[in-house]
Amino acid sequence: MKSLLNGMRRSGTLWLLLILICTVLLGSCGNSNRADTAEATAGNNNETLNGYIRPSEDTYSIDEDSGNIRDGGSQTADNVTESGKAVQSQDKKYRGTYFKDYGVNPFKDVMEQPQSTFSLDVDTASYSIARKYINSGSLPPKDAIRVEEFINYFNRDYPVSSGDTFSIFTEMAPSAFNRGYHVLEVGIQGKEVSAANLKRTALTFVIDVSGSMGMDNRLTLVKKSLKILVDQMGKNDKIGIVIYGTNGRKLLEPTSGDDKKRILGAIDKLEPEGSTNAAEGLILGYDMAYNSFMENGNNRIILCTDGVANQGITKAEDILKMVEDYKAKGITLTTLGFGMDNFNDIFLETLADKGDGNYAYIDTLDEAGKVFIDQLAGTLEVIAKDAKAQIEFDKNSIESYRLIGYENRALEDKDFRNNSVDAGEIGAGHAVTALYEVKLKNSVQEYIGTVKLRYKNPDTDRVTEISKNIKSSLIRDSFYNATPRFKFITMVAQTAEILKGSSWASNTSLEDVYKVLKDEMGDMDLNKEDSEFVDLIRTAVEIKGRD
Repeated sequence: MKSLLNGMRRSGTLWLLLILICTVLLGSCGNSNRADTAEATAGNNNETLNGYIRPSEDTYSIDEDSGNIRDGGSQTADNVTESGKAVQSQDKKYRGTYFKDYGVNPFKDVMEQPQSTFSLDVDTASYSIARKYINSGSLPPKDAIRVEEFINYFNRDYPVSSGDTFSIFTEMAPSAFNRGYHVLEVGIQGKEVSAANLKRTALTFVIDVSGSMGMDNRLTLVKKSLKILVDQMGKNDKIGIVIYGTNGRKLLEPTSGDDKKRILGAIDKLEPEGSTNAAEGLILGYDMAYNSFMENGNNRIILCTDGVANQGITKAEDILKMVEDYKAKGITLTTLGFGMDNFNDIFLETLADKGDGNYAYIDTLDEAGKVFIDQLAGTLEVIAKDAKAQIEFDKNSIESYRLIGYENRALEDKDFRNNSVDAGEIGAGHAVTALYEVKLKNSVQEYIGTVKLRYKNPDTDRVTEISKNIKSSLIRDSFYNATPRFKFITMVAQTAEILKGSSWASNTSLEDVYKVLKDEMGDMDLNKEDSEFVDLIRTAVEIKGRD
């Protein structure tokens, strides 16, 4: 599992997470009456379900002022921000949006800290959210930008080693914008699993049908997205549906994947109603998944929501504990965000982190196709858990470095071989890219560093560690002589840093990035998503010019 809580414990801000989850899950709304049918709803407040306390009728309100701590200053190792508070965004475009500022990584002196350790991450929601903003005519809030999720959104086409779970790829070239610095790319590619070889799958859809889901055709997009996924399921798979508005209830008991008429009929019945009792929906969803658990299969909850929750719950710890307990029993959680007004990014990312799943934001039907068709195996089948990387830089070759992104995935160096520390889960065919900006010394050794990867087999918990040396002979003499995909992905990272307001990108603009892309497009062999990104930057430049 990803390491959000571990990172916050190290920074002494665990209490902020609890405030956050209370804020997110507990919201402000009036009390509601329970439905009478015990088999369809969670029932009375003093009952329990598989040992978990049912939601209470207590209500909460958001009363914390928003505020962030931004970075700034010269390019030195001391120039780093601390994580800001998890607060409501000062968003002029959409109301009630919640994001969190995780700061910006500093440069590290290799003589003092030669190792960089982080949990692998394949979430992509931040890029889709930014795209939604830009296509709607405004730049995204700075706190909405997680640079690694921009980078990992795009296909990198890393080579796959036959028979191995992972392959490691490296490339290095001078920075396009910062003279005297290089960019190191570390790519980790997971093995492919064909659709025919996927394990049997038991999916439980937990769907938010509250009133806010009626805005901007959110529920309509949910229905169309889930139909895409249903089309990929077969007779050996099962699908169940739980919905929640003011109350949670079971809409469809687990049904064979080839009974598409029944499943699609249930999806067609979804209509927005009432307030948002996310806790009750999750409790019922886990109950359904547990009672229909598929041995030696993929057992996963898929939560579809706009991230707003305003109906009662017990305590934040209870929900997180429930998600973690069921994860230990083999039931994982994927979160899908829809809509933007009253959207809570923090809620969805935190739940996915605790549930060993991934978090995506669905802003278009094409994005649903990407998640449920193009990346189906990666969405459903885990090939490694507690996956973490450690890059050790050679003190005789590298003067300093900074990891671009992954601020909320950082691990202590000593925890790389601590098998009890939670880290990331990687699905079949998933690729993870990490970029470092580095300052080389005047002369370099044959090997300038080592990439180490450590992970557990998801079925046996057997730990494997692999490594690869970074050869100095692979360093390109010019940015323009780097591979086309390297040039493209570094422009993606630069764009994200500019949108985030990182001081490390303060000497460049979106116009600069757009010019490089336009100049190099003939060499880049752009696919549909790449071309969309170039168009997105052009639109962002136009928006910035109007502001």
